Amino acid sequence: MSDETHDSRPPHRGLKKGLYVIPTLFTAANVAMGFLAVMFSIRGYHASFGDPQGAASYFNAAALAIGLAILFDTIDGRVARATRTATEIGVQFDSLADVLTFGIAPTALVYAWSFGGIYADGSLAHNVGTFLLFAYLMCGAFRLARFNLQATRPVKLEEGATKVDKKNFVGLPIPPAGGLLASIIHFSPLPLSFYGAESGQYYGYALMALIAVLGILMVSKIRYSSMKTAGAGPQGILLVVLIAGLAMFVYFYSRYALLAISGIYVLHGLIWWVFRALTVKRSSGESKTA
Repeated sequence: MSDETHDSRPPHRGLKKGLYVIPTLFTAANVAMGFLAVMFSIRGYHASFGDPQGAASYFNAAALAIGLAILFDTIDGRVARATRTATEIGVQFDSLADVLTFGIAPTALVYAWSFGGIYADGSLAHNVGTFLLFAYLMCGAFRLARFNLQATRPVKLEEGATKVDKKNFVGLPIPPAGGLLASIIHFSPLPLSFYGAESGQYYGYALMALIAVLGILMVSKIRYSSMKTAGAGPQGILLVVLIAGLAMFVYFYSRYALLAISGIYVLHGLIWWVFRALTVKRSSGESKTA
């Protein structure tokens, strides 16, 4: 009896099983970037007291690691959907990776770059900045937990909750929130203490306000475009050209490009929410007068 008669396995079974590993590898790369970002932040914090330029190189490396993690996080989801290899454990693993890379890593980086060097331990500003970083982390973790519930129970989570819309996220996703913080540090990687005590503290107050806003946006019900349907249909070629142009922009002017891209994404949901609120209010006012 030949070997062919003994081999009753379906064709390409091994290949199909191997496809499940690909999204996991990108998620693992996401975790690795978050781990490196934390390590670079620690090194940068120690260097900031005696070698600001050396500290800037570490902070910049940490910020770029978070930026690469966003790329890996985007790819793993698209690969899983394209190959139909999305699994429940993959969803949970991806969320845990996001807590590290876009929650813990940015808070460690921001603290090492700013609050840890410009405010005295135990001072009111230091305590408030630390609390806001913790609140940002908690908001991001809550946002991910809510997203997982919506993915597993898509019809109704609670009384008054809306149905899941695949074209939009409910609340600001944690990757662009962490990406905005990282892009700010990539734009100006020198520690805030380098700019002097007074200027550094004023910058720190502005950073506190931004962190508070990002935390609120993550737990809000403001809708943000998911980009999951981008490229479908005849717009695919236009999307490829746009991505190529953005890639060139990032390659040559990464400091400005990454800050602009992350800032525009964070703002677009808020602007669209305000626009819709004004439109609904105006239409309701017109209907009453009519």
